[in-house]
Amino acid sequence: MTSSDRSQAVDVNRTYEVRTYGCQMNVHDSERLSGLLEDAGYVRAPKDADGDADVVVFNTCAVRENADNRLYGNLGRLAPMKTKRPGMQIAVGGCLAQKDRDTIVKKAPWVDVVFGTHNIGKLPVLLERARVQEEAQVEIAESLEAFPSTLPTRRESAYAAWVSISVGCNNTCTFCIVPALRGKEKDRRSGDILAEIEALVGEGVSEITLLGQNVNAYGSDIGDREAFSKLLRACGRIEGLERVRFTSPHPRDFTDDVIAAMAETPNVMPQLHMPLQSGSDPILKAMRRSYRQDRFLGIIEKVRAAMPDAAISTDIIVGFPGETEEDFEQTMHVVREARFTGAFTFQYSKRPGTPAATMEGQIPKEVVQSRYERLAALQEEISWEENKRQVGRTLELMVAEGEGRKDGATHRLSGRAPDNRLVHFTKPDAEVRPGDVVTVEVTYAAPHHLLAEGAVMNVRRTRAGDAWEKRNAEAAAKPAGVMLGLPKIGAPAPLPVAAGSGCGCD
Repeated sequence: MTSSDRSQAVDVNRTYEVRTYGCQMNVHDSERLSGLLEDAGYVRAPKDADGDADVVVFNTCAVRENADNRLYGNLGRLAPMKTKRPGMQIAVGGCLAQKDRDTIVKKAPWVDVVFGTHNIGKLPVLLERARVQEEAQVEIAESLEAFPSTLPTRRESAYAAWVSISVGCNNTCTFCIVPALRGKEKDRRSGDILAEIEALVGEGVSEITLLGQNVNAYGSDIGDREAFSKLLRACGRIEGLERVRFTSPHPRDFTDDVIAAMAETPNVMPQLHMPLQSGSDPILKAMRRSYRQDRFLGIIEKVRAAMPDAAISTDIIVGFPGETEEDFEQTMHVVREARFTGAFTFQYSKRPGTPAATMEGQIPKEVVQSRYERLAALQEEISWEENKRQVGRTLELMVAEGEGRKDGATHRLSGRAPDNRLVHFTKPDAEVRPGDVVTVEVTYAAPHHLLAEGAVMNVRRTRAGDAWEKRNAEAAAKPAGVMLGLPKIGAPAPLPVAAGSGCGCD
């Protein structure tokens, strides 16, 4: 933020709320939006504010057919509150804002700011300009103004962090609108990425997730096909960095050097999210996916040979235009062969602006639903069988915050295994903080989680746990923003984030 921007900083008690929809890119962008607003003097509203804030920001997703209906429904619920609350502002950003632009203000004239995926750094300035000029500000950049990682960031976690290595995508998948909204791939310099990771580790972060729309295509800007594997190995040399993950890769760019780097770098976790989308060669061709069934299963085989304990998950689209029963059975075949730990399955829905939206052979809803249910049942069975293989294993868990909804009632805590499986474990007598590491033995398996019901075998206090403790102490000591106490409006909570890109386009 420039000195002139800082001179327009708002009153310290002015509160904000950011609502996030869609993929990890959006989640990380929302951390930046929060950082920008706090840098400008805003105070985060309590988690239960539910619209009771001076500024409400929607960070939108455009990959579902009804994304605009969801947005305008939420905006409509805020309209009466805005009428009753002088000075309240509403901003809309993200992929849907990039796509719809002026349409948002026409449909919801009470919106104050519309900004796109390329200029999120302008939000505080646009809010101030809308307040002073008393009219809506719509500013959509056509290309990236500055790499977002240069912006202030309010990290949601003290012990784990997203680190963007690229933005945009060079693929042309027929079901995906993301390249049109986020642009062509732009890579960060590896030195900047590693400097950010080292700074995060210095603050207490012990786990990072490298983030890109097509993360393993990193290096395409400079023509280095091994740039991603080199980056993974460089992460392995950062002292204090205990866990490295990445999402989401594309099978086209998943080369042998990446598999070797994963297997040979101790802090790169044995976890892989590899989007399949379909097991049918004709459907993959119609999707403009550059691999076929044999290539995909070959990658899985190589990964398992190098890392026998790797947990592999995927994304699958059911009911793509033209999908026959035989095509669907090929997807079921790949699921049986690959034995994914978990799968994020999506019923195909038209993405306005994509080639697939106008393709012939759109599948009837009842057929898509039936196939979806059959696939979900098969994957549930496989997930449970694969989790049962974990019973009796001794695992090191990084204690997580807020991942066990029943932890309070069951007197348990929750953590993530190296392969990212969720494990609920008996709360030990010793103090355990998020970011600390515990050693447990798995005693029970469910399809989507594991239990360790015996005594915790070891507790290792970490710098990440110290960072979590410090952050919470500072938050408790900081006075909360002044809320006006207006009634809640009952807007729905954001949709859960998928493990892949969330757009099914990787």
